Amino acid sequence: MSSLTTLDAGRLAMHRHRKRVNVLALALSLGAMAFGLFWLAWILFETIRLGVGGLAWQVFTEMTPPPQAETGGLANAIFGSLVMVSLATLLGTPIGIMAGIHLAEYGKGTWLGRTTQFINDILLSAPSIVIGLFIYAVVVSRFKSFSAWAGILALALIVIPVVIRQTENMLSLVPNAMREAAYALGTPKWKVILSITLKSVRAGVLTGVLLAVARISGETAPLLFTALSNQFWTSNLGEPMASLPVTIFKFAMSPYENWQKLAWAGVFLITMGVLALNILARVLFRNKH
Repeated sequence: MSSLTTLDAGRLAMHRHRKRVNVLALALSLGAMAFGLFWLAWILFETIRLGVGGLAWQVFTEMTPPPQAETGGLANAIFGSLVMVSLATLLGTPIGIMAGIHLAEYGKGTWLGRTTQFINDILLSAPSIVIGLFIYAVVVSRFKSFSAWAGILALALIVIPVVIRQTENMLSLVPNAMREAAYALGTPKWKVILSITLKSVRAGVLTGVLLAVARISGETAPLLFTALSNQFWTSNLGEPMASLPVTIFKFAMSPYENWQKLAWAGVFLITMGVLALNILARVLFRNKH
């Protein structure tokens, strides 16, 4: 009887110890979450407070102003960012999807597949300034001119590894039973990939594309070495072109109040755009599952 009592007491003590550890772990987890959310909320609050104050119709209709000008906007920078991000996405997305299909469907266990995955991991972790310097050395130095094309190439090199990884991961989730059933019906492999596997994960692939767009929308370092900037409106991709991130970088570092207000307005526009893209990506991914 005494041994049973001792055993029950030991179990009760162990239960109390586990309960204390659980409460402590839960408190630390909630504290870490609150710490991160506090800074995120503060950043969003300051962005909205200072960004909305700089918003005006002129921001979308006028060019970047000279120092201490009474009026001015970000029209050329907004146009340049939209052009370069759009073309970089159009260039990098097909390459990333095709490479991801190869890795998931053809490259498993091969030396080419392993090498491609290794290189893709390097590109994913490489700082964007390194990519910008690479394009500067290969394109800008060779043609002796900054250009929007160089900026597009730099941004495309950032898009490609993100799309490759997402496409490969999504295709790896497709059950082999779906492929085998299609093969049993005599369907060729290219048809299985296009009509069954890729179609079944299109929401996940689109999520990767949107996340890549969200990443390159705020990149400054690659554009400093490639597209540089332009105070005037230009649609010639062979010339330097303005962009929101570079304009924000220049204006935020300046001592002029009107430039600082425009910089915060640009920060607000980029933040809201990236936030909208991330929300859209999460909605698409949730609907998929």
